[in-house]
Amino acid sequence: MIVDCAIYTHGHRSEGPDDLSDALDEARAAGGFVWIGLYEPSEREFDLVTEEFGLHPLAVEDALKAHQRPKLEVYDDSLFMVLKPVVYEPESDTVSAGEVMIFVGDAFVVTVRHGEASLAAVRHRLEEEPEMLGKGPTAVLYAISDATVDHYLEVATELQTDLEELEAEVFSPGGGGSRHTASRIYTFKRQILEFRRATGPLALPLTRLAGTGPFGGAVPFVHDKARPFFRDVNDHLARVNESVEGLDRLVSDILSAHLAQMSVRQNDDMRKISAWAAMAAVPTMIAGIYGMNFDHMPELHWLPSYPAVILLMAALEVLLYRLFKQRGWL
Repeated sequence: MIVDCAIYTHGHRSEGPDDLSDALDEARAAGGFVWIGLYEPSEREFDLVTEEFGLHPLAVEDALKAHQRPKLEVYDDSLFMVLKPVVYEPESDTVSAGEVMIFVGDAFVVTVRHGEASLAAVRHRLEEEPEMLGKGPTAVLYAISDATVDHYLEVATELQTDLEELEAEVFSPGGGGSRHTASRIYTFKRQILEFRRATGPLALPLTRLAGTGPFGGAVPFVHDKARPFFRDVNDHLARVNESVEGLDRLVSDILSAHLAQMSVRQNDDMRKISAWAAMAAVPTMIAGIYGMNFDHMPELHWLPSYPAVILLMAALEVLLYRLFKQRGWL
């Protein structure tokens, strides 16, 4: 559905008409642009926008189906960019990603949202800065990209805090032995993977918009003077990607350390079991020998034989216990 439709002239808002073709004509006549915001539109709802703004069918298909990687596509009449804003849920310590598709033309911006991501705060902030909004559709593209990447930094900080808590739990005395610890570490690694899917592929589109790297150069429908701003966003994204890489390596190391701890504990348990089994085997062996009921066996009719065998068993048990204790098996 259409969430918002407005015409911006010299950075100031005026409500757009119900007819989208009239809105685009008015914006062009006034030297401004029209910004239409849609939220999970149906194919029928999007057909009108597609027809009026001449959007490319491949980009329209991507916008309707969602589940796209961050990317930047240039078509004859518009620029198409996909962003994946992320939402951190502190109650469950999970990261979920939405999608924002942005169509940028000479005098229009069409944003399509999927998931929980919201652009209301971005629109409101831009409307409070008429000078920036007066730069045209490029300002909207920059503002959405900047807000998305800035939120990445916040999510990375939250994940770092969660990882420090998980690390403290794993390396606490007896804390890493919980059977749920490995599951928690693996779940955390899945959250980092979800985060990386949003941040990693975005580097190339921002590099193109910033005009740096082997793919640098003029991008249609993006003002050349906006390149420094996109370079700043790209720098922030580089920090996020470095943080994500560090988190991923650290959580892998924590998982390896946890598995090593579990292996050591299992070895300790096996040594203790083996020691107790050896101590139980000695009296069992002696008792088994004297329980064979043969007529001609030594000491059967010797009066002190019973207490002597008991004392022998006790002495051997004490000897084995001290031996295993010295070697750290008990």
